[in-house]
Amino acid sequence: MSRRRLTQQDLAALAAQGGWRATEALLERTFRFGTYPDGVGFVTALALVAERRDHHPDIFLGWGRVRVTWSTHDAGGTTELDRELAAETDSLARRHGGEPE
Repeated sequence: MSRRRLTQQDLAALAAQGGWRATEALLERTFRFGTYPDGVGFVTALALVAERRDHHPDIFLGWGRVRVTWSTHDAGGTTELDRELAAETDSLARRHGGEPE
């Protein structure tokens, strides 16, 4: 669980390859789901992962879409931990029928 801040190169690669909005302050992505319960299931699974890792995203749940924002406030921005959890978020979204917006 690394609190190392991501470099500009790291952020550019994440945005280009991963599709996340990547800034020094945060990583953010919106996912679309076919049904509201699919989105709720994804949010629940993500909450359990976040609790296990003791690192919690901001989550906005709406009908058919979920926006997830990762940031490490005590490190003052985006860290390696946020990047790891963004990748895990992508995997969870796929398992719950979500697609990146």
